[in-house]
Order: sequence, then structure tokens, then C-alpha cells
Amino acid sequence: MSSRNVFDNISSLDYRYWDKEAAAYLSEEAFVRYKLMVELALVKVLHKRGLCSEEIVAEVEEACQKVTTQEVYDEEGRIHHDIRALVNKIREKVSDAAKPYVHMTATSYDIVDTANAARYRHALEKVLIPHLLKLEEVLIKLALRESKTIQIGRTHGQHAVPITFGFAIAEYVSRLGNCILSLQSLTGQIKGKFSGAVGAHNAPSLFFDDPLEFERQVLIQLAVWPAEYSTQIVPPEELTRVFFEVVLAIGIMANLADDMRNLQRTEIGEVGEEFGDEQVGSSTMPQKRNPINFENSKSCWKIVSPRTMTMLMDQICEHQRDLTNSASSRSYGEVIAYAVSVTKRMIRIMSKLKVDHSNMKFNLEMTEGLILAEPLYIMLAAYGHPDAHEKVRQLTIEAMRSDTSIELLALDDPELQPYIEKMTKKQRNILSDPALYTGIAAEKAEGLAKGWAKRFAISIESKDPS
Repeated sequence: MSSRNVFDNISSLDYRYWDKEAAAYLSEEAFVRYKLMVELALVKVLHKRGLCSEEIVAEVEEACQKVTTQEVYDEEGRIHHDIRALVNKIREKVSDAAKPYVHMTATSYDIVDTANAARYRHALEKVLIPHLLKLEEVLIKLALRESKTIQIGRTHGQHAVPITFGFAIAEYVSRLGNCILSLQSLTGQIKGKFSGAVGAHNAPSLFFDDPLEFERQVLIQLAVWPAEYSTQIVPPEELTRVFFEVVLAIGIMANLADDMRNLQRTEIGEVGEEFGDEQVGSSTMPQKRNPINFENSKSCWKIVSPRTMTMLMDQICEHQRDLTNSASSRSYGEVIAYAVSVTKRMIRIMSKLKVDHSNMKFNLEMTEGLILAEPLYIMLAAYGHPDAHEKVRQLTIEAMRSDTSIELLALDDPELQPYIEKMTKKQRNILSDPALYTGIAAEKAEGLAKGWAKRFAISIESKDPS
């Protein structure tokens, strides 16, 4: 395989969204390295069990360090088999005495599935999950800082009742936090195998009375546990669950990005991405400040979500093995790579998010108190009005027609006076000030943020965020 310029690549993941940390585990170079680790682990266990000498282990270890991805691919081009190409390149670099022990008792997917289990686990544990935790920390601190910042709640794209911006962010603290917990749990369940061509340990049984223990000894060197049952391949369900959780994490970030993007609309203007002094928002409209990072995050989610269907189709394999998942499964790592890209982007943008408190106040007051229709209706009903909802609905229509606040109309309505007189001072005050009608939004935001911070041992400032 000849070298080529990165811009000759076809996938945008390679020339646009490539990440050094992710590539250390997910690139083809990394995949070959992990397959070499499995081959070496095998020879070490063969030595432990008395089949080969320590000198042979040293030979194979040195050979594995010298094998290059380029030469493996060149050999595959000659023989048209990827794992045998890898084995041939190791064997070329060792003595005749060592050659028989390279790949001894193994089938191709003992190497492939175990290498994948190890590298995917490491990519998740060492890259994606730590960065998701960094994003969680950013969101926790934002939720605390803005826990008392009054904002209009929105349902169906319409003004609903007041909340706080911290409460809105706390939604994502909770959702992402639960996703991280699931990923931490599921990642440890990714399994490998060393059970031979059909999973019945046929080849190891030629030499060992305890082939299950032999399998365990090989895999444990890569911190991987063997599947309870395997054919030529590891059952796909556990790995599929992990990747589904990764896609869910990207979906949560895409949802957050979508919310922030909508709040950045010109007509709303409650938040904004950081915009550099030399940044260009449009090739023709110099005034534009487009929310490109939020949009990009959602766009990447569109790429990875359909991949779950591929994984579901790869669940089915005829008898003990077919190759219908061979090409498709090679793309699995891209899901983690996109997740890393989105997570890092969201960390960068959310940590520098601009919150416009004045616009939040302006938008809250935009409907001239109509958002207080809910508490008015509920209080009238509680104090005995026989048809409170209809009465308040009529008042809202009149308020919109006359450009008068619903509070003034209610106070001037003789029919409502007996009910209003029963209201407490706190309830009356709410009719005058929508900012007082936020329920426990601030307390909920603070409670969730502090709770998740404690669970993940995230340090937060204890001072009053207001």
C-alpha cells in the first residue's frame, strides 16, 4: 500500500475530524498493534505451560515490535488474508525454532475479536469516558452558576411557564450522568475469546486438559475476560450494547446542542457560542455569527445513529461463522471516534457559552404576563371556582385583544374577587411577578448538579452562584 496525502482519503473522519487520542486505539495502525499483543500473549502462555522456551517468547516479542502495518498490508495484498499476513510477518522475524509457536492453536477471530475487545475498552476508558466526565463537569458548574437565572420555559416551541437556565442545563447533567454510568458498567463487560475455529476449543484441547483456563490466561494479559460461549466469533450483544450507549451519549449532546442553537436564534438571543475576532460566519453576509459547533455536533449524531442498524444486522451469523459482518464491523470504531470529536467540541463551546441575562428577562416579559394563566387558573380552581380553566382562557383572549395584562383583568373582574381575596400573599405576588413562579427549578438545578458532582468526585465551588 503506497503512502498518500491525508487529503486523498475519502472519509471526513480522517482528514477533518481525526483525533490523536482516539487514533491511538481506533486507527488501523492501532488495530495491528493490538492484534500483535494478542499473538504475543498466546506465546507467553505457551511458555508458561511448558511448550516453548523463554528465549522463544523474547524472539516473538522483538518480532512483534518490528512488524509494521505497511508490511502486513503488503503481505495481505499477496495472499489475500489479513491475519495470516500478520502471522507471516511475525514468522519472518523469528528463528525456525520459534516459528511453530506463532499463532499456535489460534483462529483468526481469536485474534481479531480479542484485539477489538481490548482496544475498544481502552478507547472508552482512557479517552471517551474521561472526556464525557469533563463535559459533565462543565455542565454541572454551568447549572450551579445559572441555577437562579430566570428563563421562560418552552413547550412545543411556545412560551410555557418560567424555569431557570440552570434547571434547563441540569436536564443534561442528569441525562449525561446516567449515560456515563452505563458506559462505565458496560465497558467492563466487553469480552474476547480464544476458543478456536468453531468455539469448542478443539485445537487447545490437543495440548491442554483445561482449555477454558488456557483461554482465560491468554485474555487476562490484555485485561479482557472470555465470553461465556463463543463460536468462531464472540456473541455480538455485549459489544452492541456498548455502542448503543455511545450513540445515546452522542444523542444527548446533540439534543443539548440543538437547544443551545435554538436559544441562539436572532429572535431569542439568550445564549451564544464564543465567536473569534477573525472568525467568519458567512461567505456573503459579514454580520453572521452562525452556531456552527452546535450544528456540527448534531450533524455528527446523524452520521452515527444509523450505524446502530448495521450493528443490529451484524447480530445474525450463520451457524458457527460467516463473513457477512467482516466489512461492516470494521467501521464500529468510527462511532467512538465521532463521539470523542463531539464531546471535545461540546466541552470547548459549553465552557465558554455566553448567557444573555437581559434577553432572558426580556423574553420572559414578552407576553405581558400571559404565562401566569396557569397559576391563576389553578388557584381559582383550588378556591372553588366551578370553571376556572374556561374563565382564564377567556381572560387570556381578552388580554391579547386589549393589550392588557391578565392580572389587571382578573383584579377588575367582580366575578373573581371572592376567590382572589382567599389567596395568600405569596400567591397574589406570583400574579404580579412571573419570576416568582419557578417552582423548585433553582433548588432542583443545584441539587442535581451537586449530587452528580459528588457521584463523580467533581470539585465544585461552594459559594452562592448568584
